Amino acid sequence: MAVSYKRLWKLLIDRDMKKGELCKKAGISTASITKMGKNGYVTTEVLDKICTVLECDIEEVMEIVREQNEIYKQIGNTDR
Repeated sequence: MAVSYKRLWKLLIDRDMKKGELCKKAGISTASITKMGKNGYVTTEVLDKICTVLECDIEEVMEIVREQNEIYKQIGNTDR
């Protein structure tokens, strides 16, 4: 499984907010934003701070993306 933060980047654009501004308001490091830019994992504390500042739910900033191989294993197709 992988994570995607495309929803967060869209939300920031919609709210005309820069990543640096989010860092300051949420009290998170630029390293966390960099990690999220690469769809890396961050702590739930970081996600909570972001959601608090943006006044949104976690589903509005991230999503879990299943990889094709995982989907095929779940449906019993091992040919891939």
